[in-house]
Order: sequence, then structure tokens, then C-alpha cells
Amino acid sequence: MAECVRLNSSTSSHTMDKSITLPPDEIFRNLENAKRFAIDIGGSLTKLAYYSTVQHKVAKVRSFDHSAKEAAGDRLYEISVQEEVTARLHFIKFENAYIETCLDFIKDHLVNTDTKVIKATGGGAHKFKELIERKLGLKVDKEDEMTCLIKGCNFVLRNIPREAFVYAKHADSEFRFQTTQPDIFPYLLVNIGSGVSIVKVESEDKFERIGGSSIGGGTFWGLGALLTKTKRFDELLQLASKGQHTSVDMLVKDIYGGSYGSLGLTGDLIASSFGKSATADKEFSKEDMAKSLLHMISNDIGQLACLYAKLHNLSRVYFGGFFIRGHPVTMHTITYSINFFTKGEVQALFLRHEGYLGAIGAFLKGAEEDNPNQYSWGENYAGSSGLMSVSPDMNPMQRARSGTFDMLEMDRLERQLVNLPLLQDPSSYIPDTMDLTEDALAREYWLYCFEEALDGVVKRAVASQPDMPQAAERAEKFRQKYRHKLQTLRHQPFAYGSLTVRSLLDTREHCLNEFNFPDPYSKIKQKENDIALKYYQKAMKSLEELTWEERQFALVRGVLAGNVFDWGAKAVSDVLESDPEFGFEEAKRQLEERPWLVDSYDQWLERLKGPPHKCALFFVDNSGVDIILGVIPFVRELLSRGTEVVLASNSGPALNDVTNGELQILTERIAAMDPVIQAGLREDRLTLVQSGSSSPCLDLSRLDKVLAMVVRERQTDLVIIEGMGRAIHTNYYAMLSCESLKMAVIKNSWLADRLGGKLFSVVFKYEVPAGKPSQNSAALTPS
Repeated sequence: MAECVRLNSSTSSHTMDKSITLPPDEIFRNLENAKRFAIDIGGSLTKLAYYSTVQHKVAKVRSFDHSAKEAAGDRLYEISVQEEVTARLHFIKFENAYIETCLDFIKDHLVNTDTKVIKATGGGAHKFKELIERKLGLKVDKEDEMTCLIKGCNFVLRNIPREAFVYAKHADSEFRFQTTQPDIFPYLLVNIGSGVSIVKVESEDKFERIGGSSIGGGTFWGLGALLTKTKRFDELLQLASKGQHTSVDMLVKDIYGGSYGSLGLTGDLIASSFGKSATADKEFSKEDMAKSLLHMISNDIGQLACLYAKLHNLSRVYFGGFFIRGHPVTMHTITYSINFFTKGEVQALFLRHEGYLGAIGAFLKGAEEDNPNQYSWGENYAGSSGLMSVSPDMNPMQRARSGTFDMLEMDRLERQLVNLPLLQDPSSYIPDTMDLTEDALAREYWLYCFEEALDGVVKRAVASQPDMPQAAERAEKFRQKYRHKLQTLRHQPFAYGSLTVRSLLDTREHCLNEFNFPDPYSKIKQKENDIALKYYQKAMKSLEELTWEERQFALVRGVLAGNVFDWGAKAVSDVLESDPEFGFEEAKRQLEERPWLVDSYDQWLERLKGPPHKCALFFVDNSGVDIILGVIPFVRELLSRGTEVVLASNSGPALNDVTNGELQILTERIAAMDPVIQAGLREDRLTLVQSGSSSPCLDLSRLDKVLAMVVRERQTDLVIIEGMGRAIHTNYYAMLSCESLKMAVIKNSWLADRLGGKLFSVVFKYEVPAGKPSQNSAALTPS
């Protein structure tokens, strides 16, 4: 943890209390490379956005030329760690009381910025204009608040999966995150500040304020202050969370003695807000009055939103603004109101990063020359603080802290990410098989599992950089940071949206990159690739001696046995650590005998007796035995049948998964030994494309745009997904518009037990979309 800066007693009265410590160098990260700023100042919170360039290490592979190969001990390729510069967006939220100290820190740490202007939005931008210009020496350029809000909303909906959520107060998980829609438009944004603005958003730049109300957050605050003598907004909400509105409000049953059946009104509905206060001769508590007031205003806003949604035929309604701010009582009352007025047809949707929309929009306005919307961006879990619990009774210290500082970081990705064109229904596609936010038993197991594996990951990270003296120190920092993330997720599983095995793996990769461990498994992969290549020709010879039907089964078993070699699975990594001689044949013996846990092999064999597929897209998994002795022979058979093949591998490293750079070298080497593979490459029937992912799992809604284009051009009619991460943790239930094959070996006892199997159980899932005619054996006789 960086050393904290303690404020002295000379700090002016409108800044933060002198007793509070501020670790700004933990919060304002990478300021020395900051290029551009934007600021959104509200009534009590300031949201700062800036762009920086981040220098970090990446692992690169390069094939040895023939002359150097002898000296390199017959290794296939060399690994080098290079410096790379990427773009990062930083968003920090803090209370206005901290603004002067934060501006001081920014000024002291700006080094080479050539920025002369800071984009500003929000009601407080005028109030603090002089202070900002004086402290930072930048000209404040004010942007329209609503335009910034819409730009920011579009940006997070496009770039952050599971950004929107439904709030369910009494459910096991407070938050139910929604699948990001491929087309985010049109939608209704109900922005509740002092008043209410209702905006219809039709495209990136087309929106219209279609309505509003003067009864909003300011009304709640103002009337609340008059009724309770409480001047602070958050204190007023805290009072409301403890109140009973039925003491103040007149209900239907207070008038009719029960429900009003003919109008469909239940007895506990509010007939008149504050209705009892006119006739009851008693004092009402502050808590009850605050709760009644909150219900009154929320119901009014909810009904208005429903009417406008119906009038404009909109089903997506997002709520944001100062009034929301992640408070449970507010979200619950608005959700109840929307459900009541639409009879459940419209859901009230809230945004995980709602507080940053204005700052993001202001930043985008100032960055238009860089075309930020032409790139895809991804949340950096290592640098983002995540969504804190909104429950007033849960972690009160953390709640107080998150109101003070809150961070979001996003990294610019090297490629634009899009949907796989073969998804049957992109709007309902959910990558992850299990949502750990809703499954407490699974959550506890997997958090424990990742914590248990931490020592091994640290050891592997240090071993990957034997010549770097600081490696052990950096690895220890990685351990502390990732363990802290796991502890946060234990208490707040919704911190980064839905908690899944994929998000736990991705968070670990982000933390490793944070401390410059770009590829801890690089040397293991290099060694295993070199060994597996030596057996390739022998493996091919063995396959060619089999009958056609025996060969098809041997090829499938080869892919499955290869998939056993997974350093991400503890049951396997323990074996590989203790027995370096563990090989392909041993892996085959570990596989369960048929019938497998999920077994569509007979249907697959029958399909192979039919006409060949036009093109197969194969999402590959691990390096070494998996790709060389398992996948490539399977691909070779497809090519021999007349099927084109697209091999999709990771763009960046994750565990011992093969990357596109490694696969290019491996395939070239195999082609030199194998005329079938050589012809496939030469005739452009075998294509290697990067997936756009750097994860052991696979999100088919965020794939490299080039891959999507190749899939369309080649008229792909078969998708093969291999491995536990890609085919079980993700995509097990993915519905595609073409035939698909999902193959994996379960290398985790707990998961195997969950699925009704055992360690090394096999999943072989061949699926044909409904309505697609079955291809029978009439058209082609195998040789």
C-alpha cells in the first residue's frame, strides 16, 4: 500500500477533515502519463476522468531461424519479454470535500501533459471553475450535461458486459445482471437529479427529452429537510430505510376495510401519501415521514416512466442520477413502482457505473479526435474498486469508504470485439454456465479453490522470470492484491457484475499483468510444445493404420486426452509437477470409458458418414500435447474430408492456453512434416485467426471482428469448442445456428460431482439446431 498523505490543519474548511488520510497515489494511477482530462461535478460528488498511456510487459514468441536453431538446443521458438504501450481510461469518484487536495495532487504529479483544456460538466462545474483553472493551469471548457450523460451511457452499455442490473431486495443476490444487448438502442433514460428528465435515446447521437417532472431528488431532499430537520441527503435516505410508511400513508384497507376487488386494488396499496397525517392526532417519527416521502416521489417517477415507455413503445428503461446513487431503498421503491404500473412487463434497470456517465461523456467529447468509439474497451478488474454493497447493514465501514473514493479503469483493446455471427439469438446469449452470485455453495467452493491455487501461481510467476531480481517481490504484491480481490468478492460477489469462474480467472490475469507477469506459463508451454512435436509423425502413422471408424474414435479420444494437459486444473498440475514423464498414453488411460457423462458420439459418427461440412471453426485450448497431438490430427481429418478449417486461438496468454503467435509457429513446423497440413495452409483451406480473447474461457459475444468476418465469408457450418473453460464453464448451454461440437474432460472433482460424474469424466456434446435437416450417410461413403 502506498504511503498515505495526511492533510495538515491549514487545509481550508470546505475541503476534507484533517483527520482523514488519503492515499492519492493509489487512486490517481499513472498520472505521469496522463494525456487528457474531463470532470463532472455534482452537488456532492466529483467524478474525474483521464486518459493515460500504460507501459507494460508482454511475452512475444519468435521462431528460431535454421542457423541459430542448433545453438538454441533444438528449441522451436524463443520467448522474449517486450515493453508495449497501451491506452487506459481512469475514472475516479470522490466527495467534493476532497476536491482541493485531489487537484493539488494531480498538479504535483502531472509531468508531460500537453493538455491545455479540461472538459467539464455537471452543476458544480461553474462553482469550481476558478479553483480548477488556478490549481491545474488548464482552461475549463463546459459541455452540455445531458449530451455527456447519453454519451457515457452508450459507452458503458457497449463496452461493459453485465453493466445493467435489476435490483431484487429480498433475493439471495441483491443484483440480477442483464445480458448486454447487441443493439443497445432504443432505450429510455430516466435521469433523476433535482428534477426528472426523461430522454428517449435512438442512436449514438440522436436523443430527445420527451418529458420530465419538477418532482425529483431535490423535492425529496427539500421536503425531507422541512419534515425531519435533516439536511444531509444520505442521512435522509438512512432514515427512510428504517421507517414504516404505513404509519403515515393511508392505505386502501384504511378506507375500504380491505382490498377493493372490483378495481383490482389490494388492501396494502397506498391510497393517499401522507393521508393519515391530516386526521391522526399524534407525532410522526422522522423515519416514517422520510419513508412515506420516498415512496411518494418514487411512485410518481415510476408511473411517469411507465407512461412514457408505453407511449413510445420502449421496453428498456434505465434509471440514473443523484437520486439513485446505488441506495437500496431508492432502487427498491422504483422497482416496486415499475412492476406495479406495468404488471411486470417492464423492468427497472440500473447501471453499475451510473455515477460516471457524465464524466465519461465529457471525456469522450474531448477525445473525439482519437476516435475512442472505434475501439472496444474492457474493464480492468485489477484497477477498479467494483460495486460496493448497497445494504446499509453490510460492511458499514466499506460503505462509508466507497462513498469517499471509487475507481473504474478500462483498457483499450487492440481489436474491435463483436458477436459470433453464428449465435442463434445474441440477445439471450449468456456465456457463463454458472452464476456464482446466485449459487452460494458454488461461490464458496470456487473462491476457496482460487485461494488455494494462489501459492502455485506465485511460484510459477517467479519461475517464469529467473533473471529478474525483483520477480519475487512483484509476485508477492500480486498475491496480496489478488487475495484482497477474492476477499472482496466473498463479501460482495456482485462487485464486477455477475461473479463467475470466468471473471475469477480474468481478474487473476489482470492482477498478474498489473505486476508485469505477462505469461507465467511461457517456458512450460515452450517445453511441452517441443516435446509433443517429436511424437507428431509417430502419432500420425498410428492413426493411418486404423480403419475409418476406428480412426474417428481415436481422433476424438486424442482431443480429449490432449485436453487433460491443463495447468489451470489443480488435479492435473499436481500430477504434471510430480511426474514430468506423464504423457499422452497415460492421459488416454485416465479417460472414463464409454458411455461418457455426456455422450453424443454415435450421432457424431453417423454425421461423419454424410457429406463434409463446408467450414469448421475450432476454438482451441492448451499448448503442447493438446494442440499438437489432439487438435491438429482432428483438423487434418476434417481437411482430408474436404472441410475448410478456421483455428481460433487466444490473442493474449492465459494459463497454458496456446496463443495465436505460438500456434502460427507450431503450424508452420507441422506443415514441414505433414503434406496435408502444408496443402491446407497453401490452398488457404486452413486459416489461423486470433479470437480477441486473453482468457481461459470464451465469450462468444466479444470476439475479434476479423474472426467474425472470416466466419461469414467461409459460410461456416460447424463450430467446435474444446476445453473445460470454453465448453463447460462457458458455452455449455450456448445455442448456435449451425452444428456444434463441445468436447471437454472434467478435471475438477467438485465440478464433476455437480454434473453427476467423476474426475476425468468426458463431455462430448454434438448438437444440431432445431429445424436443421439431419445429414445422413446416403451422400458419401467413407473410405
